[in-house]
Amino acid sequence: MSSRDILDQERSKYLEVDEEEVLEGLSDLEIQQLALDLEDLDPDNQLLPAGLRQRNQTNKIPTGPLDRDQLLNYIEEESKQVEDKEDIVPYEAGVKRGKIFKVGDQLDSLDPTTPTLASLDPELEECLNTASEAELTDIAAILGMHQILNNDQYYSSYKSSETIVNKTGMSSTTKCELVATVASEPPNPTNVEETLKKLQDNDPDVIMVNLNNIKNIPIHTLQQYCEALKKNTFVKSWSLANTRSNDAVATAIADMLGSNIGLKVLNVESNFMSCEGIMAIVETLRENVSLEQLRIDNQRALFGSKVESEICDVLKVNQSLLKLGYHFHSQGPRNNASSYLTRNGDLRRKRRFEQAQN
Repeated sequence: MSSRDILDQERSKYLEVDEEEVLEGLSDLEIQQLALDLEDLDPDNQLLPAGLRQRNQTNKIPTGPLDRDQLLNYIEEESKQVEDKEDIVPYEAGVKRGKIFKVGDQLDSLDPTTPTLASLDPELEECLNTASEAELTDIAAILGMHQILNNDQYYSSYKSSETIVNKTGMSSTTKCELVATVASEPPNPTNVEETLKKLQDNDPDVIMVNLNNIKNIPIHTLQQYCEALKKNTFVKSWSLANTRSNDAVATAIADMLGSNIGLKVLNVESNFMSCEGIMAIVETLRENVSLEQLRIDNQRALFGSKVESEICDVLKVNQSLLKLGYHFHSQGPRNNASSYLTRNGDLRRKRRFEQAQN
């Protein structure tokens, strides 16, 4: 008989069993146990609650509410009834148990005359014995023993491979080195009072006014600049970035843009202007036809989507602005502003082409 026939014969035994008859012969306790065994549980599935990862075995009837004092007393009495384990070495007062440490054992292990497993060539031993402490410091840095060195010794020895750079021993300390700070850019050389006087006199030599990064300009002086630029016809560019200008200056700039017809570039970035002050400047673009570049980014507060939409409404009407220095945070106003500025550039090229033909 082949193994397949034996397997079919064993299978047929279980196929002939009547399940209903077997279940009728089981007691209630056996049926409950069978239900627990057939329950599909996954103890390793962390996505299931704890109640579905294990069987419910709390079938006992509760004895009543929790009494904490009674539970503590019961635990204390049970612990008193448990006998302590006997020590291998009985405890005696004043007697130390285990291996007692002796200082001589450690000193013997550090004795240089004691033979060790590591052995060096006689030449190397002679070099190490005659080396100075600074040379040993360099050797320790090269071998990577940074725990016994300070940072200056380790990095200086690690970078220099030809000469002994450490002049002190391992017991030296790191000293603070004063690093001379270099200014990122030279201070603005513009003379504020002298430039203001030239603007008030409508000097034709003053075409560009740069007040960037001059933080000690009084607010009333900036307002005087705006008053002077109302009648000035020669200044083409005015930059006052990072001058701590506020909304009072923004209002004065808005009044100036309503009268000035020659200014083409205005930069008010990195100041303390709020949304109201910036919108006062932007609203003048509805009537101003000379301004070509306006930079208003990096102010005291971020502009919301409502302010950005209002800026786009002004750009839709204006046909002279070519560049706007502001990063839109909303996708819609960003696309609209880009399309309006591109339209203004196309109109400028068409007018220039028509003038060239005429």
